[in-house]
Amino acid sequence: MDERLNALIEAAKSVVMTREDIEKQRESFAYGNTNIENSRITRETIAAAAKKLKENGEY
Repeated sequence: MDERLNALIEAAKSVVMTREDIEKQRESFAYGNTNIENSRITRETIAAAAKKLKENGEY
């Protein structure tokens, strides 16, 4: 593997994600996967669903 790639992989292993980072990543993942199947899904749709789940203690 390329040395630069190896260095990036090693650096990524020590990254500590905040709760906010994890939530943003989760929403991005959800958007990316659902938008493929349904183009009517927007980032706002995902954000609203995440907010509702948080309010209900499910997320």
